[in-house]
Amino acid sequence: MLDFNNTVASYPQNITIHELFEKQVACIPDNIAVVFNDLHVSYQELSERANKVARMLRLKDIGRDDIVGICVERSVEMIAGIFGIIKAGGAYLPISPSDPSQRIYHMLDNCNAKVLLIQKSLVNLMEFSGETIVIEDALVHSSDNLRNINEPGDLAYVIFTSGSTGKPKGVMIEHRSVINRLNWMQKMYPIEENDTLLQKTPFTFDVSVWEIFWWAITGSKLCLLVPEGEKYPLAIVQAIKTQKISTIHFVPSMLNVFLQYVEDTNKIRSVSSLGRVFSSGEALSVSLVKHFNKTLLKENTTKLTNLYGPTEATVDVSYFDCPEGDHFDRILIGKPIDNINLFVIDNNKIQPVGASGELHISGVGLARGYLNSPELTQKKFVTYVATNDKRLYATGDRARWLNNGNIEFLGRNDNQVKIRGLRIELGEIESTIMDHESIKECVVIVKEYSETVTLLIAHVVGKKLSSNILRDYLKQFLPDYMIPHLFLFIEHIPLMTNGKVDRKALPDPTFDY
Repeated sequence: MLDFNNTVASYPQNITIHELFEKQVACIPDNIAVVFNDLHVSYQELSERANKVARMLRLKDIGRDDIVGICVERSVEMIAGIFGIIKAGGAYLPISPSDPSQRIYHMLDNCNAKVLLIQKSLVNLMEFSGETIVIEDALVHSSDNLRNINEPGDLAYVIFTSGSTGKPKGVMIEHRSVINRLNWMQKMYPIEENDTLLQKTPFTFDVSVWEIFWWAITGSKLCLLVPEGEKYPLAIVQAIKTQKISTIHFVPSMLNVFLQYVEDTNKIRSVSSLGRVFSSGEALSVSLVKHFNKTLLKENTTKLTNLYGPTEATVDVSYFDCPEGDHFDRILIGKPIDNINLFVIDNNKIQPVGASGELHISGVGLARGYLNSPELTQKKFVTYVATNDKRLYATGDRARWLNNGNIEFLGRNDNQVKIRGLRIELGEIESTIMDHESIKECVVIVKEYSETVTLLIAHVVGKKLSSNILRDYLKQFLPDYMIPHLFLFIEHIPLMTNGKVDRKALPDPTFDY
C-alpha cells in the first residue's frame, strides 16, 4: 500500500500564482485571456486591470495574509479583482451577492477584513463597517506591475464552508497548495493556447479555484458563463458551441441534466469541441457514466474524469479516469494526485487493502487550517503515530483501498452532505432553525428521489408555523441552497436506545416523486 502513495513530484515551489500569470503575460500579451459576452480581454489588458486594483489596495495597506472580501457577479471585474487582490499581496474572500446579510457579516467579521471590493452595481446591497472599494473606481491607478511581496506560503484565498456548529468556517489555502494542484492538472490533462475553459462554478465554491487560475498559468483562454447560467443547459450549450469550449466541470446531478438536454434536443454535435469533462462534488454513479459514454464519448470522443477532494485540501486530492463502454459496476475516486498521500484509518491504525476506515489526507495541498478556529483546526487536522506524526486532514468520508491502487468511496461518517455539489452541514441548518423562538427541536435529513431530485427535509418539534414563515426566517441567515424544501412538524424526535436520533424512524413526506 505504501507504493500507492508514491506521489512525490516536482512543481514550481518558489513562485506565487500571480508571478506565474505574469510570465504568461510577458510571453503572449496580445492573446485573448478572458471572454465575457461580447467582451474580449487580452492577457496584457487583464494584467493591467488587476495591477490597478492592486495599487488601490496597497494604498489601503493591504499586504501579505491580509484578507480582502470581494463581492461581485461573474464578470471580467471578478477576474481582475481576484488577481488584483493577490497581486497586492492579500488573499481573496469570495462573497456571493445573494448570500444573507448575516452570513456575509459573519464572514467579514471573522476574517477581520479591512477592505471589501465590490462592483458598482452592488454597492447599495451591501453594508460593511470597513472600507468599501468599487472595483471600477480602482481603474484610475497605474497599470504597471507591482513589486511582488509574497512567498509561496502566504495565503491565496479563504473560502467559507458550512459548519456543524451553526456558523460557516473559513478554510485558509496558500499559494503553494494551489500551484501544486494546478501543476498536477496541467501535467495530467494539459491545456494549451488553443484551449478554452468554461468558468461556471460560483466563486464561493472551491471548484472555481482551478477554473479561475488554471488557464492563466498555461496561456489558455477563459470563457465566463453569464451569471446564473450554470443552472440552465441551454446557456451552457450555447457557450460551448460559440466559444468552442474544450474543458468543463459538472457536478454529477447537473451533468445528468446536461446529458439529458443535449440528447433530447439533438445537440450532441453542438458540444463536439469538448475534449474533457471533469466531475466532482457528489458521488458519480455507474448509470451516469454509462449515459455519458453513450452520448458524448461515442459521438464526440469526450473523456470523463472523476475528481475527489475537500475544500480543506485545495479542491481535489484524487482522480479517476472513467472507464469506457458499459462493462463496469462501480466508479471510484481513484488515486492520489502529486504530493498528496491518502490513508484509510480506523481505531488509530492504518487499514490494509480492502478494509474500510476514515479517509485521511496529507501533503502539500492541506489548508493552513480554519480561520480563527484553533480548536476546530486541531480537531480536524490530526496526527497519528502510525503515519509518523504526519499532519493529516480527517475527511469524515469512509473509504477503502483496492488492489489496483484506487480508492473506493463508501459514504460519510457524519451529517455532512452534498447537494448539487454544494457542501452542507445538516447541523448548521438544524442549529439555525432551533434559534427560532417557536422551535424546540429539529432534525434535517436528505432524501434522494432520483439522480436529479434530492430534497432537504426538516423534521420540527414546536409551535406549528407555516413553511413560508420558516423560510423567510432562514433566509436571513442561510443561503438558498441550505434552506429545507419541506418542513414536517412532528410531536417528538424518535430516539434509539442509546439516546441518538433514530433517523430511519422519521416520517416520510406524503407525496410521490
